Amino acid sequence: MKTGDIKKCCLVAVLALAVCVAVRNFSVISEFVMKAVGAVMPLVTGCVIAYVFNIIMTFFEKHYFPKRQTEFVIKSRRPVCTALAFASAFFIIIVVVSIVYPEIVKAVKIIAVEIPPFFSELQTFAKTALREYPQIQNFINSFEPDVTGITEKIGSGAYDVFGSLISIIGSAFSVITNAVIAVIFAVYLLICKDRISADIRRFLNAYIGEKANRRISYVIEVADDCFRSFFVGQFIDACILGLMCFIGMSLLRLPYSAMAGTIVGVTALVPIVGALLGAFISAFLIFTVNPMQAVIFLIFLVILQQLEENLIYPKIVGASVGLPSIWVIASVVVGGGLFGVVGMLLGVPFFAVFYKLIFEILERRENHAQRSGISE
Repeated sequence: MKTGDIKKCCLVAVLALAVCVAVRNFSVISEFVMKAVGAVMPLVTGCVIAYVFNIIMTFFEKHYFPKRQTEFVIKSRRPVCTALAFASAFFIIIVVVSIVYPEIVKAVKIIAVEIPPFFSELQTFAKTALREYPQIQNFINSFEPDVTGITEKIGSGAYDVFGSLISIIGSAFSVITNAVIAVIFAVYLLICKDRISADIRRFLNAYIGEKANRRISYVIEVADDCFRSFFVGQFIDACILGLMCFIGMSLLRLPYSAMAGTIVGVTALVPIVGALLGAFISAFLIFTVNPMQAVIFLIFLVILQQLEENLIYPKIVGASVGLPSIWVIASVVVGGGLFGVVGMLLGVPFFAVFYKLIFEILERRENHAQRSGISE
């Protein structure tokens, strides 16, 4: 037997042994993997935060004294722009909360005031309609609803809905400690990104072949371009939808137009279905003022959502990532079915990367086939 065959047999035997050990100790290995994932998750979250904020920071860097190259400007550009990126995000969060939170409190107070008269009117109507049934009337007379408890439950339900909205936006910050670590790590990545990029390039040049290095670098460039374009396009689409919702509600003279436009715009950051969540939250708050206006709002938003899903979103996001409209919708549906909200959010850029690389390979093969046909 040749030396190469002996090495292959040894490798197969070692792999078979490793599989057997893994199967027999599956619970121990899975527990270790879960702990390892939990330990690394703050760093992964920090990388995601750094990538998103890098888009904002790059914008500020382009406008931070672009024509001046003094030593002070060069050294201060990165930390100042990083601080501006986080400050702008914090400002947006403060504005959104300041618009939405007071209106929710106001709606809860309206519910607390309206519930007692509602039950009184309901009792009066039941007594009048059921005169022929004295037993039912006695039950109605003796029935005293726990108005305070119902009000508290409705109020807590409204706050729970608002809390779920916040948790969707900030699901990566579920644990305070991990959030602090993630933010600190993200700031470090943003400030030191040039040195980190240089170190990665050095590693790839030293341990990977030049051809493989070029392919990896190209795939990273395509992925970065698709994800960057997707996040920017998603933000623009959410702003357009929120503004259209605000303008439409103002023209229809519906209450809570600023709050509803803000909620719909923020929840629209989750593709396709996010605005529906914002619609139900806003409709509930409008219902506390006028049920018929809540129905009008839902009809209006359904029409607006259809316009956004079929025209605005595919054109803005699809054009930004270079993905046809039909595949934008398909990637959202498939991503959401496999990975929930995260799949909906990241399905489009992932599929855009795959789509672009596959069709570039296809075009190269078609061009090669055409050249071969011409040469023959």
